[in-house]
Formats: sequence, C-alpha cells, structure tokens
Amino acid sequence: MTKYFASAYQFGTLGGVLSIVSFYFLSFLYPDPTNLNLLFGYVLVPVAVFLSIKFFKDYSNSGFLSFSEGMTVGFVTYTLLGILSTLGIWVILSFSPELFEEIKMQKLEVLLESKAMIISQLGENSYLATEGSLKEMSPWDVALNDGLWKIVPGMFFSIIISIIFRKNP
Repeated sequence: MTKYFASAYQFGTLGGVLSIVSFYFLSFLYPDPTNLNLLFGYVLVPVAVFLSIKFFKDYSNSGFLSFSEGMTVGFVTYTLLGILSTLGIWVILSFSPELFEEIKMQKLEVLLESKAMIISQLGENSYLATEGSLKEMSPWDVALNDGLWKIVPGMFFSIIISIIFRKNP
C-alpha cells in the first residue's frame, strides 16, 4: 500500500510547504497576499499532482497506471497539499494578527469599491450579508479558503492527468 503513497506524500508535502512559504513571502510584498497565493496555487497544484502521478507510474509501478491508481495518488497529493497549506496559513495568521487585520481591511475595501455593482446585480441584502461575513471573518476562514481552492482544482487536474498517463499492462 505504501507504494501508492510514497510519491503522493513527497509531492503533497512539498507543495504544501511551498504554498506556506509563498504566502509568508508574499505577505511582505503585498498587504493582501491571499489572491496571489491562490494564483500560485493554480500553478503549484497541477505541477504537484503531475509529478506525483508521473513518479508513481515510472518508479513505483513499472511504467503502468490505471485510472484509479492515478486518482488515488492525485487525491492524496492535492489533499495533503491543501491541508498543509490551510494549517500553515492559519498558524501564520494566528501569530500575526496585524497581517490578518490588513487582509481583512483590504477585502473590505474591495467590497466597498464594488458596492454599487453588487447592489445593482444582487441587491442590498446580499451586499450587507457579504459585508457582515467579512467583518466576522477569522484567520481560520482565510486559511480554509486557501486550502479549499487548492483541493478543488486538484481533483480536476487529477482526472485529466490520470487519463493522460493511463497505461494498463
């Protein structure tokens, strides 16, 4: 069973650590590093899933890969990446309340700039609900959002990459 997960653990862990490091360094460059870290994640997740499935196929499975094996390796990779990213960002924001408050203020400013458009398209109640949610936001919410936006695309990329690499004996 461990042959299925060796490459997934390696690349999932590496991806999670890179995501945390990215968030940390982007926090020095931008007041709200969350959006750029999500963009970085859209590059990081498919690369991590690709490499884990490729390494599994080539080095653990004698050049063969079934769709289910690819999906299993991909699932472990992107889930581990998302969990590590979530926990790491949560720790950073918990130990840096100033950074969290800056992120919160940036998100509220963006919402305020879009107020007229949101009210015209969705109504004032929707705007007020969103504003209330942002004011109640916690560091866990920011971290969980980042992790989920690594897991969701990871599932999509695992499907595609597993189909491409599929080769049965």
